Order: sequence, then C-alpha cells, then structure tokens
Amino acid sequence: MPSLITLDSATSESSYCLVSVFSLCSQAEGFKEQGNAFYSKKEYSEAFNYYTKAIDVSPKNASYYGNRAATLMMLCRFREALEDSQQAVRLDDCFMKGHLREGKCHLLLGNAMAANRCFQKVLELEPSNKEAEQENKTAGTLLEYERMADFGFEKRDFRKVVYCMDRALVVASACHRFKILKAECLALLGRYPEAQSVASDILRMDSTNADALYVRGLCLYYEDCIDKAVQFFVQALRMAPDHEKARLACRNAKALKAKKEEGNQAFKNCNYEAAYQLYTEALTIDPNNIKTNAKLYCNRATAGAKLKKLNQAIDDCTSAIKLDDTYIKAYLRRAQCYMNTEQYEEAVRDYEKVYQTEKTSDHKHLLKTAQLELKKSKRKDYYKVLGVSKNATEDEIKKAYRKRALMHHPDRHSAATPEVQKEEEKKFKEVGEAFTVLSDPKKKMRYDSGHDLEDEGSCDGGGDCF
Repeated sequence: MPSLITLDSATSESSYCLVSVFSLCSQAEGFKEQGNAFYSKKEYSEAFNYYTKAIDVSPKNASYYGNRAATLMMLCRFREALEDSQQAVRLDDCFMKGHLREGKCHLLLGNAMAANRCFQKVLELEPSNKEAEQENKTAGTLLEYERMADFGFEKRDFRKVVYCMDRALVVASACHRFKILKAECLALLGRYPEAQSVASDILRMDSTNADALYVRGLCLYYEDCIDKAVQFFVQALRMAPDHEKARLACRNAKALKAKKEEGNQAFKNCNYEAAYQLYTEALTIDPNNIKTNAKLYCNRATAGAKLKKLNQAIDDCTSAIKLDDTYIKAYLRRAQCYMNTEQYEEAVRDYEKVYQTEKTSDHKHLLKTAQLELKKSKRKDYYKVLGVSKNATEDEIKKAYRKRALMHHPDRHSAATPEVQKEEEKKFKEVGEAFTVLSDPKKKMRYDSGHDLEDEGSCDGGGDCF
C-alpha cells in the first residue's frame, strides 16, 4: 500500500505540472494573438506591450522575440529590435525570420559585415530566399560606399564623403556613425548649419554622444566661437576620454586663441613686427579653420601696412577674401593698400564691392575718393613731371621747375638727333605746362581737387616762362 500511495501522489503532481505548463503556454499564446491584432492595426506600442507580456510568461519562445523585434523595427527602435532578433536566433538557430530581421537591423544601424553574415545564414537555411539575396546585395553596396567614403576622407575630398554618406544613409537610416561622418565633413566644407542640424538631432536622442558633441564643437570652432567650442570638446572628452579628434581640436582651439590674442596685444602695444610674426605663427596651427584664418590674414595685413609692407598686405587681404568672400574688413584694408600704392582702379573695384554690400555714408565717401583719385591718375601728373611730391612748397616747385626746364631746354640738345630734339622739346613743354598750373594757387587747387582745367597755360617752347 505505501508504494501505491507514493505512485498516486507522483502521478497527481505530474498531472498538475502539465496542466500548469499548458495553462501558461495558453496564456502566452493569448498575449501573442492580442499583440498580432494590434500589429495588424498598426498600433505598434500596444502590440509591443502584449508581446512583452507573452515573453514574460514564456521567455524561451523564439517567435515571441521575433514578433517583438518586428514591432520595435516599426517603432524605429532598431537597437532594441536587434537585441530581440539575436535572442530569437539564440533560442532557435533555424529561425529563418529571426536571422533575416537581425540582418535588416544590422543594415539599418550601418553594420554591413554583420548583416552579410545574417543573410548568408538565411540562404543556408533557404537557398532560394529572394529577400535575403536582395538584402545581401544591399549590404555589399553599403560596404562599397563606406570604402569610398574612407578613401575620400583620407584624400580630404569631403564632398565625395558627403555624397557617399547620403547614399549610405538611404539604407542605414539609423546609423549614427554615418551621420557623424557626414556632419564632420559638412563642417569641414563650411556648411555649418547643416552640420549642426545633424549633430543636434543625434544629441536630442543621445545627449552623451561624444561624436555628436565633438561635431557641435567643431562647428562653433570653425565659426570662430572658440570659447563655446572648447566647452563642447571638453564635454566630449568627459564622455569619451580617448576621443582623439576632440582632444586635437581642443588643443588647436586653445592654441589658436592664445596666439591670436598675443598678436592682438602686441599690435595694441605698437610692436608691429612682433604682431606680424605672431599672426604668422597662428596661421600654421589649423589650416582648416577658415573664418579664424581669414581674420588672421587680415590682422597680419594691418600689421604689414604699418610696417610699409604694402604688397604683402595686399596679398594677405586677398588670402583672407579667398577664405571668406563676405569679409568686408579685408576688402576695406586691401582697398586702402591699393590707394597707398596708387593702384586706383583696384581700389575702386574693392570699394564698389563694399558699398554694394553695405551702403553707408562712410563707404560712399571712400568710393568717391577712390574714383576721384582714379580720375586724377589718368591726367598728366604735373608733380611727377617736375619731380616733386604732392605736398611740395611753392619754393620747391619753383626750384624743381628751373632744374627740369634747364635739363630739357632745346638749346641744350641742338646737337642731338632730330628724334631726341623732338622728345626733349615735348618734355620742355610739359615742364612749362606743369609749372603754369602748380604755381597758380587757384589752378593748383582745382587740379588737386580733380577738376578739369580748361585753360591750362603752357609755354610755347620759347622759354618765356623760364
């Protein structure tokens, strides 16, 4: 009898367990069916909740993870979908849909190599699976875009990188790595608003993303907001201490700011040679920083002008304008250098550009002055004829006239060839003409102010003026 009681008891317990397991399976299936119903109605959040309940009841069922992965993909929660897909194939390595979903998640997240392995597994399970074949080709295309982008970045062909990343993101729309690379290249191309938009989108989803923080700082750095840029670089390094790009950018930003400020201080102290050298050193720190380097070129031009290096100053202004063709200060500085070197046509061109951009009374006055000097430069330069400066006194003008008149007087060249006699006679007349104007205060004033002289007295070559 005791053995019979034990047998009955064991049988009863086994039956209870079977009923309990069946009940749980039934409950899990019920949750799954409800999830399916919500999924078919595109109510993915509710579907997710019911698939989660099914998993809680029956955590070893691969299909429940597969269904929840599909739902998470519809909710654009691809990393979570990837985890569920991986769990599904861990539970059932022959779960073809699980491998397919895992591959699609890898593709969307930009991992083409992992996606390729998943699709190959699907094709092992089902060699004629057309979807896996097509997705595998897509993974190959994605790898090719990555390769082209890496090559482009190495060659500093940033437009090519942006092109490749745009194509890659059509496939890998959730890949932060591709987005960051595109944003970095946009920043390097000077397309800062676009780069900032991409980085900000990522930071809204993940405020600790070191790459996005780095790109955000890079944009500010290239827009010459160096203090704010450093804050972002420091924050990126706090999130990822080994972030080499952020470390280099932070070091460059601090060095550039310090060297520029040192140059500015030297200029304020009228130490123009030191300022010129410091600006030169600053220009070697980061060739990619277009806006800051444009300002450095213009600053060096200002120091160069003070040192009478006018041609170098013109070249520096031109370099600044090449980097930033909206830089008004560089146009103004170059125009002034053109005026100082009597290149009036070039000065007028620069002042016209400035006035078209900013129609202020000061810019209008500068343009009118340059136009007047250009007009004056096209007439005979009487000061040059006499060999005196524009600030020459009345006595200096008289002395210069006597000297030049004697030099070119026809009597001195009576033994010369007819050609030389003719040339010297012409110069003698020009000397007399110049003296007639510059020795008469009224005519001189009209001449200096750029007015046309209708009655410019001249010697007739007989030496009467002399």
